[in-house]
Amino acid sequence: MADAPVVAVRGEAYREVAPELARFTVTAVARDRDRETTLTRVAERAAAVRALLDAAEPAVERRETGQVHVWPVTKRAGERVVAYQGSVSTTVTTTDFAALGELMLRLADQEQVEVAGPVWSLRPDSPAYREARQAAIADALVRAREYAEALGARVIALRELSDTGMSAGPPMMMVGAAYSRSGEPERELELDPAPQPVQAAVEARFTISEPVLG
Repeated sequence: MADAPVVAVRGEAYREVAPELARFTVTAVARDRDRETTLTRVAERAAAVRALLDAAEPAVERRETGQVHVWPVTKRAGERVVAYQGSVSTTVTTTDFAALGELMLRLADQEQVEVAGPVWSLRPDSPAYREARQAAIADALVRAREYAEALGARVIALRELSDTGMSAGPPMMMVGAAYSRSGEPERELELDPAPQPVQAAVEARFTISEPVLG
């Protein structure tokens, strides 16, 4: 068996699957000449964002407070402070795509609140990854059999199988989706989830029967 002929192949699989998660960022901002006023306003606006997210809890799978940023604004020359500015960002994750658009608009309708996103993705343990790996192995086996048949042989055994890597592609997002309060009546926002590319590849070596070369 050690001297048996071997065929080496690469198996690949590519899929585009529906996203499982959507993430967007909500940022409450404030600016005033007085530092205490700025801090109070940014805290109040952040609390209003939290209240809306609390009310939407069934649609919110996860939320995380990101950067809290407060800084003095100075003139171009010198260090004289002319104002203070602050912001608090929250990253929101949801699986309820039907409620996503309405939630983003409700948040964007708050005073001095910016909303950006969504970014579509798969869960780290998504079944799509396992299915892609299995499809790559099946592809390797099909290729090995095709080569063996072309030589008048058949695949006998698997000698080696290695995973050359898997890629989910870059995060797919809705470009330019940033919102701020406009004073217009609330409206519906329809979002089209971006398909997520998933690809896998394996390298395999199979023992084949003696080729018929005559």
